[in-house]
Amino acid sequence: MTEFEPPVPDVRTAAPRRFAALRNRSSRPYLFTSGLSMMADNTEHVISYWVLWQTFHSPTLVGFQVISHWLPFLLLSVWSGSLAEKYDCRRIIQVAQALFMLVSIGWGVLFLTDSLSVGWACVLLLGHGAAGALWAPAEQMLLHDFVEKRDLPSAVRMNSTFQSLGILLGPVVGSVLLLQLGPTVGIFVNVLLYLPMMIQMGRTRFTGHVRDAADLDTPPRMTLCEVVRVLRSIGSNHVIVAMIVIGGLVAITVGNALPSAMPEFANGLAGRSGADATYGALLFAMGLGGVVGGFLLEATGLLKPSLRAAVLATVVFGGAVLAFSLTSSVVVALVVLVIAGMGEIASMSIAQSLVQLEAPAGERGRTLGVFGMFASGLRTGGGVTLGVVGTLLGVNGAIAIFSAVLVVGALVAWGYAARAAANRV
Repeated sequence: MTEFEPPVPDVRTAAPRRFAALRNRSSRPYLFTSGLSMMADNTEHVISYWVLWQTFHSPTLVGFQVISHWLPFLLLSVWSGSLAEKYDCRRIIQVAQALFMLVSIGWGVLFLTDSLSVGWACVLLLGHGAAGALWAPAEQMLLHDFVEKRDLPSAVRMNSTFQSLGILLGPVVGSVLLLQLGPTVGIFVNVLLYLPMMIQMGRTRFTGHVRDAADLDTPPRMTLCEVVRVLRSIGSNHVIVAMIVIGGLVAITVGNALPSAMPEFANGLAGRSGADATYGALLFAMGLGGVVGGFLLEATGLLKPSLRAAVLATVVFGGAVLAFSLTSSVVVALVVLVIAGMGEIASMSIAQSLVQLEAPAGERGRTLGVFGMFASGLRTGGGVTLGVVGTLLGVNGAIAIFSAVLVVGALVAWGYAARAAANRV
């Protein structure tokens, strides 16, 4: 039996296959190793952030931790997309994983030699962010290669789900390593968690270009003019523009601000005496929603990739966050956060699928890079918007306004795309 199945004309009208990506012998190992690498990513955060706070007690450095994680996505995503578009994505992913490993080793050496400084910390934090920005477009190109067109939404959704599972387990594993082995040994052990992805990339025959047979001999030079040209090209596709708008809105409103604001919500819901347990429960509830939502959507096939589905999921996400910001009940907060997690993973996976499906084969990598620049890169400003609006209206008020803006913005993007489509008919 071959890897490829007969092509399907339109993924949005084809009968969906439940858990198609998990049935695929090529994509299945990638999904598991992707989740493991994401767990290692978050395990490193737990250990390094704890040591940095214990060493420097610097709120400024805490802010830089957030900026350094997302700024590389803003600056490098289009460039990374061009690399993924023209070069072997297996090697790009291996380079990204190697960079993750080098950063963890760097933390370990600094801890071991008691030579940690703010300067070295900033270098390692930026290196970690750059590894993530390099990994993102290449992995999406590889998902497109693993499965046939009709199964691409399954691959994107399952990849997001396994990564959400990694994000959920990362703090648990990080805490265990920190408490049982200490930060130095723990961070060195974390290096090993990236190895399965490195090995898997050496085993698979897919390059990210097998299905489209892209020309690997003429990589584009990513000058500023080329970036502008790609943006103009994308602007002619109303669906891609709408998905970029939605991704950017999530990033700049609640995508990064909500996790940062969780400690304040925990204090407000449970008081200072029970804030620690409530804080953990709130974070777990939203992470759980992402994992459950991904598997539930895959099992039921309720939402096919469409503009309407993407907007509906975003409205659910924003509405649930709005309800969370207004409630004074811990139980209600936990329930709506689970719903918010489900809405977020549905929104982002559908948007990612549509961008892949709508992008021209010759510009898919750069198109994914542009989407990543907005959907991930704009999270750099999420802390700024929370800080400014939160100072004026309080954290609850800021999150309420952000979630309302997200809902309205998603509906506006839907109206824009629908109107553009009608004008073309």
